[in-house]
Amino acid sequence: MKVPDVLRVFTMSVLVAGALATQIQAAEPPAPAARDFKSPLLNRAQVDALLAKPDQIVVIDLRRPDEQQKGAFPVFLSIQAADLEKYLPYIPRDRQVLAVSNHTGRSGKAADLLASRGFKVAGAVGAEYYADEGGKLNKILPPPATDSAKPAAKPAATPSAKPAAKPSKP
Repeated sequence: MKVPDVLRVFTMSVLVAGALATQIQAAEPPAPAARDFKSPLLNRAQVDALLAKPDQIVVIDLRRPDEQQKGAFPVFLSIQAADLEKYLPYIPRDRQVLAVSNHTGRSGKAADLLASRGFKVAGAVGAEYYADEGGKLNKILPPPATDSAKPAAKPAATPSAKPAAKPSKP
């Protein structure tokens, strides 16, 4: 390839790259996902203000235990989203409720359900959003593995009674 051809290819590459960069910058950022719940979506400052009054709030974490291991609030009720209605009688009605999920999908729906049942709902929060904003979550470690290969200890042997003597025949 001759030097002028190389320069022409290079110039075209730079122009195409510049045009693409201009189009990318001009594109509008994606719209946030549509919320399908009415309860307030809380940010870190709002959540921290609620957590500062532990006697006035109950945190309901709707995530699975494996999701909670990534980070959880200091004290919470762990109720799976599918089981929420079954456990409504166990949720205190004299406290504000903070519903938690990873990204607010489950927590928003749960907050709406709780509000419709007469609970005082503070709002919904996504644990990952809270952490991204600098909120502190506690790490939950799984329980240590047990050695299931070991046989269970046998109970101590008790002395057996001697069998009764058989009556002799006359």
